Amino acid sequence: MHVVILGSAAGGGLPQWNCRCPICSLAREDSSRVRPRTQSSIAVSPDGERWLLVNASPDIRQQLFDNPAMHPQEGLRHSPIHAVLLTNGDVDHVAGLLTLREGQPYTLYATSGILDSVNANRVFDVMAADVVTREKIALDHAFEPVPGLTVTLFAVPGKVPLWLEDETMEIGAETETTVGAMIEANGRRLAYIPGCARVTDGLKQRISGVDALLFDGTVLLDDDMIRAGVGVKTGWRMGHVPMTGQGGSIAALAEVEIGSRVFVHINNTNPVLVEGSAERRSVEAEGWTVAHDGLTLSL
Repeated sequence: MHVVILGSAAGGGLPQWNCRCPICSLAREDSSRVRPRTQSSIAVSPDGERWLLVNASPDIRQQLFDNPAMHPQEGLRHSPIHAVLLTNGDVDHVAGLLTLREGQPYTLYATSGILDSVNANRVFDVMAADVVTREKIALDHAFEPVPGLTVTLFAVPGKVPLWLEDETMEIGAETETTVGAMIEANGRRLAYIPGCARVTDGLKQRISGVDALLFDGTVLLDDDMIRAGVGVKTGWRMGHVPMTGQGGSIAALAEVEIGSRVFVHINNTNPVLVEGSAERRSVEAEGWTVAHDGLTLSL
């Protein structure tokens, strides 16, 4: 199984277009200290030729350009991307669908809750119904979006997208609006969970034994954004479990049998983004890799 991390940042990317926090500023000034990163997305293939795109980032055009395996390979119009899968309805995971509108056939997969939110917005009708097939997938039901690649979606603690929040919103509920994906090919298993509000016993049981885990690394500490002076929301309020601190993912997953451990969906205020920083070293010492755009895994 071939895995390419197309985008490793959270919403807004790095540097965020309007942000002058220390990390964004350093990304503009010295990319050897902080690598610029695009918004969250991966591509997975059983054979290196047919690819499943998991989440369609607003940066998808650049991401596909930066990865030659995703380029058109034959004829005047072609794409190695055979299918697209959504793990939630956040803007940083669905806005790229508007770029994938140029008459290229593929199938869009998501749960009913996620796909209903896309279908309700008519701007996504630019994906013509006679070209892009939309398939609703039930939780815990295995399906094959690309021949040789099996996917099972499962609920993880999360919340509805920001643009759907209201007074009834519940943070940490396990519903079909925030899901993880268990992806299998050739006897290998990858768990992709770019958004998660907390680590539960059920989640630990679900991912035990996987060959690789790509997990929500939005914030290092719950109050990263507050410390940086650019926001008032905590990681918990945003529906993202912190890496460290009480209930943090590093400690919660420490005893779970996992192959490669990789943090993805990393917010621009997270200090682990700084190469060689004490925060980066501490995370790496716990056996975790901090993802960057273009990082590949061969499982």
